[in-house]
Amino acid sequence: MRVRDWDDILADVASDATDPDGWRAVAGSRRGGLGEDLYFGHPSIGLYHLKTYAKNPRDLRGVGAQVARRVDDGLDPLLPDADSDGRFAVQSAPEDEAHAEEMATRLTEALRVHAEAPTDPDHLFEDVMEAVESPAFGPMEYEFDGRPDELDELSDTFEEAEELLTSELDDLIEDDDVDRGFH
Repeated sequence: MRVRDWDDILADVASDATDPDGWRAVAGSRRGGLGEDLYFGHPSIGLYHLKTYAKNPRDLRGVGAQVARRVDDGLDPLLPDADSDGRFAVQSAPEDEAHAEEMATRLTEALRVHAEAPTDPDHLFEDVMEAVESPAFGPMEYEFDGRPDELDELSDTFEEAEELLTSELDDLIEDDDVDRGFH
């Protein structure tokens, strides 16, 4: 298992053209520390674990690793299904001004179509993600100030990765001096 910067992992996901709506995620507060845990996976690509924290409101830092090469029958029940309330997406910036205008036109058209006819929220979400060319999106189980049970089960399943990523993140937090309060 190779520990990498969380941005590098998301860049790899963004560059992969595999089934963008096949991703699923579970996230919540980090167990016993500052920051958050995120597991996200795709059946044919694998499962990733990211640990992040906000150094300040504009600077998110973190580490991550691929913890499984595919989402098998043992991992599948730990990730949310299409009926989950939450959604997540990975987004890349447009390549240039022309690409940004093209995306904006598609987004405007998608929103116009959904505004004119009865629509399902899931269909709106999918159409918006396709309009902005999101490389990865899908259902997400998330607790803002807690941890979903599935997050704990994944952490226990990948205990070695959990310990290594926790150590790496704790080193980042210590180096950034964000583990101390002030008045």
